[in-house]
Amino acid sequence: MKYSKTLSVCLLLASSTFSHAAVTVTGDVLNAGSFTFVPGSRLLDAVTQARPNTESYWLAAAWLHQPMLEQQSRLKAGVLFDLKMLQRGALLEEKSSLAALAARLFEDVSRLPITGRKVAVLDPVALEVAFARNYSLNDGDQIIFPRRPTTVTVLGAVEKPCTLPYRAMQQAHEYLKSCLSVADADADYLWLIQPDGQVKRVGIAGWNREDRVFAAAGSMILVPVRNDDRDLPTFDLNEQLAQFLATQPLPEVTP
Repeated sequence: MKYSKTLSVCLLLASSTFSHAAVTVTGDVLNAGSFTFVPGSRLLDAVTQARPNTESYWLAAAWLHQPMLEQQSRLKAGVLFDLKMLQRGALLEEKSSLAALAARLFEDVSRLPITGRKVAVLDPVALEVAFARNYSLNDGDQIIFPRRPTTVTVLGAVEKPCTLPYRAMQQAHEYLKSCLSVADADADYLWLIQPDGQVKRVGIAGWNREDRVFAAAGSMILVPVRNDDRDLPTFDLNEQLAQFLATQPLPEVTP
């Protein structure tokens, strides 16, 4: 009888463990904290319970989704591998400035966390009317609602990263005028990383200029490394670097 009672308690605890998921919502919300949900719960359930500020910057709200961690771990490892290969190849070819740039970017990427961010719409109204966007939650997920930022960041093949004032209706390529590129920058393209995690390669040269491409507040603009040297096979480096940068959410509180 005692064994049966103990087994019943264990089964009850196990059932409780597997039938609930903890999801944390932080940032500009009325009810920040960790919430418990049953399997099948969706983004709207967490957002509704947290009650984000109606003036929150929903465009930049971030969903850190546990199943994405492994994939992004591989993405980060691939970026670091390519940067190390680029550095070594540049040293062998006595391209000291390119080697230094690759080494700096390697250190910058090394410090960035693997977040698990998945591109998602976190506007409560949009989630309510579009079921296909209302994804299922996983245990350990986190949702962040940042305050509206006032800057755009330019980074990559520049003398040093620049944090610039956001200007409404200013085209993405115009921000480059205020941030000095290095000699090893690609002068034909930039990578625009919008605060919702969307990534776009944008032509900026005379032969491929794309006009009316605007950077939203909180965007990152990646100045790519020129890597057209066939002896340095890192052709996917800039795209993968942009994709990894897109996994980094905005701070919960604007500095």
